[in-house]
This record gives sequence, C-alpha cells and structure tokens, in this order.
Amino acid sequence: MKIGIAQINATVGDFPGNAKRIVAAYREALDQGAELVVTPEMSLVGYPPRDLVFKSQFVPKCLQALDYLASEIGPVPLLAGFVDHNEAAEPGKPFRNSAALLADGKIAAKMSKTLLPTYDIFDERRYFEPSEACVPMEWNGVRLGVTICEDIWTEEFLERPLYKRDPVEELTRAGIDVLVNLSASPFHSGRPADRRALLSAVAKETGVPLVYCNFIAGNDQIIFDGHSVAAAADGTVVAQLAGFREEVRVVDLAAPAAAPVGDLGAEEQFFEALVLGVRDYAHKCGFQEACLGLSGGIDSALTAVIAVEALGAGNVHGLTMPSPYSSRGSVDDSLALAKNLGMACEVVPIGEPFAAVKDAMRPVFDGRPEDVTEENMQARIRGLYLMSLSNKFNYLLLSTGNKSEMAVGYCTMYGDMCGGLAVISDLPKTTVYEVARWINRDREVIPWSTIEKPPSAELKPDQKDQDTLPPYEVLDRILELYVEDQLSTSDIIDNYGLEEATVRWVQRRVDLNEWKRHQMAPGLRVTSKAFGIGRRVPIVQRFPG
Repeated sequence: MKIGIAQINATVGDFPGNAKRIVAAYREALDQGAELVVTPEMSLVGYPPRDLVFKSQFVPKCLQALDYLASEIGPVPLLAGFVDHNEAAEPGKPFRNSAALLADGKIAAKMSKTLLPTYDIFDERRYFEPSEACVPMEWNGVRLGVTICEDIWTEEFLERPLYKRDPVEELTRAGIDVLVNLSASPFHSGRPADRRALLSAVAKETGVPLVYCNFIAGNDQIIFDGHSVAAAADGTVVAQLAGFREEVRVVDLAAPAAAPVGDLGAEEQFFEALVLGVRDYAHKCGFQEACLGLSGGIDSALTAVIAVEALGAGNVHGLTMPSPYSSRGSVDDSLALAKNLGMACEVVPIGEPFAAVKDAMRPVFDGRPEDVTEENMQARIRGLYLMSLSNKFNYLLLSTGNKSEMAVGYCTMYGDMCGGLAVISDLPKTTVYEVARWINRDREVIPWSTIEKPPSAELKPDQKDQDTLPPYEVLDRILELYVEDQLSTSDIIDNYGLEEATVRWVQRRVDLNEWKRHQMAPGLRVTSKAFGIGRRVPIVQRFPG
C-alpha cells in the first residue's frame, strides 16, 4: 500500500487556511501515487487549541470545515484530525480529539483519541472525552489501526504507567494490516531520536507496518519538528521526513527498504527549532518585521542570527544603546554583527536620559548611594527605546535573555525583559555558546570577540556576570537538576558533588524570581522543561526546595 504522509504546518483556529493546506498536500500526494493520505493530529484545527474549544462557534466552524474538506476528497481516502462533539449519552467532557476518514466527497468513518495526556504541556482531559473502543477502520479490504499521538505511547515507553488501556494492543488483537498515527508531538532536545526508537519498537512488537505523521509548526511557545516516520513490520525505519519543514512523501509499504536515517547535531536542532519558532510566531501573529537590542554580547548576537534566518535580513532592525559604562568594543561588535548579517543597526546612546532620570530622582532618593537601582534604570531606558521602535513601525520586539539569566532573575523587569517573544529563554548560557560556535563553523558570523570576551551587562564599571553568578558551567548544571529534573536541593547536594552554598543560592534565586517569569514574554520551548506552558509553580509559596 502506498501511503502519503502530509507533514504540514497548521495555524490554530484557521479552519479555511488549514483546509486549503490539507487539500494542497492531498493533491501533491496523489501526484506521487498515494492510495491513502495521512495528516497530523488536529490537522484541521492546529494544536493545541486550548480554551478556544469552549467558544460557542469553534467546534461548529471546525465541523463545517470538515464537510468542506470532505467535498474536496476523491476516491483516494484522507485521514484528517479535527475536534468533534461528544455525543455519548453518558455525561463527560464536551468534546473529542478525533480523526475522520474522508473519501468520495463524504465522511466515511470517525474515531477518537483514547489516551488523553495531562502532564507537562498537555491538558487534554480538560476538554476531551476518551474513546470507548479501539476498532479498526476498513477501506477497500485494508484494516487500518488508526491512533492519535499519545495512543501509541504505551506504558513501556513512558516514565511510568499512566493509563489502564493500550490502544495499540486492542487494535492489534482485533486484526489490522497497518498501524497509523496522527501526531502533534512537540520538540525538545533529543526528542526526534527517542520518538523514532519508540515507533520502530511498536512496529516490531505488533508485527505490522507503521506510518506516523507529525506536525511541523511553531504555535505560541511550542515547536513541532516533523520527522514523520514509516517503519516496516520488523521495525526497520523505511522513511523519515524532514525536520522543521513541511514535506509530503509517499511511502510504499509493499516494498519496504531501509532508509538512511540520521539526526541533525544538537546545536543545529536548537537553531532550526528556534528559527521555525520565530518565523511562525511572527507571521501567525501578523508581523513581517522584528527589532531587538544589540549589546555586543553573545545572547543578542545569537538572537539576531536566528531572527535574520527566520525573517530575512531586511526585516530585522537592531538598536545598540551605549551607556557611560559600555565599552567601545560592544558598539563595534554590534555593528560588525549587523554588517555580517546584512541587517540594519542604529546607534542611540542612553547617557543623557540616564543622567536626567538620576537627576530627577535625586531628591526622592535623598542622598542614598547608587546601587542596582541605577543599573536597572539603564536597562529600562533601553526597554523604552526598543518599545518605542516597536510601536512606531509595528515591529515584533524580540527579547534576548537566556534560560540561565531568567532562572535566577539576572534580568530587569520592564528593561531587557521587554518584548513580544523571548527567543532564547529556554537555552542555557552554555548552550548559547555552543550554538554560537556552530554558527561560526564555516565563517565568522558572530564576531569572535563577542564569543570570547567575558559576559557582562555593562551597567557599572568593570562589571562581569561572574561577579554575581556562579560560573555558567556550574549554574547550568544546577539548573538542569533543579528545574528540568526537579530534584530537591538536598538530593543535588548529596549526589552530585556540587557545593552546598552554591546549590542553595541557585535554588533560592530560582524560587524568588518566579514572579518575574510570570511577566516575561512567551518563550520558545526547546528543552524538556521550559519556563512557561509546561511548568506551573506558584509565586507565593514557602516550600524550602
């Protein structure tokens, strides 16, 4: 059987646009000889729709779009994901996460998702009722075992058993010729390889070929990486589609042959994910151009490279804003970066407004010595300049803080945290350096002086990050254990050979700065635990960590 895998990019709630995209992919697959075409989970809806599903016209509009989509489908069937009403007699959640088999201008069959994840970024039990039965769909004598995303992540592939049912086992027991999975599986570091291993193991265990179609999209904070897969009945991977871009490919399951499969390196995966995230966030929100502050430091440099790749050099606008404490090198590095990227960069000093604000506040401060307040004044003046630039020209303002800074609050509210999208807020500082060096693998894009100089906020004389923070290698290791692995301070101190005072300092700073992160711009998720949608920690709490 020749199955077309339509790895597409959908926008949440854009039913007409998504339907047209599906039809175009369907026709492309037909041209390649497809006998069945598969699209991702909620391909007609975009994922995740979240509380939009509660709007009175959301599901009716979705079902209208499904009828339109069906009218465009000929004798070769299409599997499309959508949101349906829960029409069961028993009380339950109002909706179902569903898939429809469309053929000959009509809806030939429907099924619904059985396993509804409620962990990390997922909250499907808030909206959906699970399927009561897992039964094959039959078409032209072929028995299709249709599953949706989590349905295929059975207990041996999860950290702990979460469900009492195994849809794959139920379908296999009923007898199927091919296992199909419509998916919206988000990206984080290492995910493509883990997912491929899972799919290969499922195919081998069931003894039937498997076709898995995943989204490629940036929707708010979540990035979907594609990497759709087809596997033979013995578990051999016979096709893997591209990562981080749309692709339509037909796979012949009757003539399987092992495909060369490899993943991008970690640095390239991070870069491609963030480029996709910026491009989709900007364009889906209606922005064509973006702006950011260039400090001469590595964080703003990496953010600029990502933005230029995502939006084009002519659509990215830099502002470098030297203060009395800025080095000449910082300005030179900013201008050199902009030249290397072909983007615009204006120099607008903040010395005079900084002096004016200090003068204005001097009577109020009543002779108190300068401290972090005056440091933050500079960051907030820069934030004002950048927000003004964004306002005047309708640019999306990109903030440039990294995960290490955001974790411990080494950032200024209404200053460097200003922005509509926090591009690298899920990249630890050590990873920022790794990605920057990867970018410079063939030629100097980011000035090497930016990469090699000690990082500094340059808000007071001779300031260095390491005057305030632990070495980034140490800080990032503690953050990995405390934030991503969610270990307690005592577990970290007892088992990882890290200095107790440093661990407790980091833990305290992370907890104290929860309020800042609740107000930061949405950030793009690229690790297993980002600040934002998948992490729900109260601001007001007294748990000792």
